[in-house]
Amino acid sequence: MRVASPEGYRLEPGLAALDTADPREAAKGADALYTDVWVSMGDEAEAARRREDLAPYQVNAELLAVAADRAIVLHCLPAHPGEEVTEELLYGERSAVWDQAENRLHGQKALLERLLE
Repeated sequence: MRVASPEGYRLEPGLAALDTADPREAAKGADALYTDVWVSMGDEAEAARRREDLAPYQVNAELLAVAADRAIVLHCLPAHPGEEVTEELLYGERSAVWDQAENRLHGQKALLERLLE
């Protein structure tokens, strides 16, 4: 797993095979580009700073172009099209976001069923 993030958002050392500040380096030849929402509930006070810090890490056509030809786009939802991922990719033919969400739904239903036994 290769991760790209700016200073202040980095993972603990050793959690990724490559931990870089360069999104193009992380995306080069990748089979999947995965992003998450930049401003979650409770982070509203930091929204402007987060958007500015993370803007160079947007999953967009330019970043997808350095990934593998078969690369897919993933997002755990909810998404803010135009922020962490462009609308073009979120809803495009290389998006697996909706299949990913459906698969999570089945996993969560199974967990709920198990907890209610």
